[in-house]
Amino acid sequence: MKIALVHDYLTQRGGAERVFELLCKRYPQADIFTSLYNPEKTIDLGERIINTTFLQKIPGAAKYFRLLAPLYFPAFRSLNLQDYDLIISSSTSFAKAVQKNPQALHICFCHNVTRFLWDTQTYLREYGDYRYFAPLIEKIFQLMRNVDLKYSQEPDLYIANSTVVARRIQKIYHKQAIVVNYPIDTSNFNFSDQKDEYYLASARMISYKRLDVIVEAFNWLGWHLLISGDGPEQARLKSKALSNIEFVGHVSDARRKDLFAQAKSIIVAALEDYGLVPVEANASGTPVIAYGAGGVLDTQIPGKTGVFFKRQSPESLQVALLEARGISWNYENIRNHAVNNFSEQAFFSKVEQIIEQTCGVRQSFI
Repeated sequence: MKIALVHDYLTQRGGAERVFELLCKRYPQADIFTSLYNPEKTIDLGERIINTTFLQKIPGAAKYFRLLAPLYFPAFRSLNLQDYDLIISSSTSFAKAVQKNPQALHICFCHNVTRFLWDTQTYLREYGDYRYFAPLIEKIFQLMRNVDLKYSQEPDLYIANSTVVARRIQKIYHKQAIVVNYPIDTSNFNFSDQKDEYYLASARMISYKRLDVIVEAFNWLGWHLLISGDGPEQARLKSKALSNIEFVGHVSDARRKDLFAQAKSIIVAALEDYGLVPVEANASGTPVIAYGAGGVLDTQIPGKTGVFFKRQSPESLQVALLEARGISWNYENIRNHAVNNFSEQAFFSKVEQIIEQTCGVRQSFI
């Protein structure tokens, strides 16, 4: 069986790219396709040949890849994948548009619907100049929405990373999706049942992460909070924080492992489509205190691996923090929850069962 792996663009390293990296490792004989490739900025694919589109020839395209949005659909339609029996796409936007022969199977790991088209205001609010070009952008985006809907019908099967994303796929693309929560490499995290007296928030400092809610809650409580990460909100958050809150900036992988393992709890105030940080926390044996919506509803067990707060407000977070303080956590069970449900082994066991059932043949090529 000849396999093609397809990703939107390999110009950065985020959660979607980490999942694609796992797929590339799992299927070492598969051919890799993407629109743009910048090896210095993305996942390590070793000596694998990366097949790109005509966009790769545009000077500066890999750096300013977001500006090329209207060109991605024709770029992926131009790829010739007629010789492949199985196409696995990894997409938040464009890769689902690839063409295949009628006998082939196309499975799309859909990390989200095309967010900038279907949730434009939320996606672009970080860009201050957006409002000046909004009328023109909206006209272009409306045309692109029609194309996105058309090409969303290409995959034979959607796999979503969370229930909330599956619902979005159903609502916007009118396609059913199987939910398979994405994995982490659980061996990359240190386990400790000896917790320190600090809480940890680990996130890029942008507005939707709602670190402002966390800062205000800990200002009132006076408990020790560490915040790792950086971003455009950093100066504003620092100006609000009292002395019990420490900003540690971007940390090494080694220190990040230690911070996760020794934290009393890890705090997540964002509404995430899925969210790897809560799973990473659990892999370290650490409970999570999270806003109870989105992906955490798939990954956390209230009272066992974490505590939810109902509103993105300091008061609601304080209630959850006090509740968590009264729980006798079983840190080993928290770690086992992550290993049993969100390891690579658990992930591929589910994925390959789906492929086998869908293809109707046993995947002996793995």
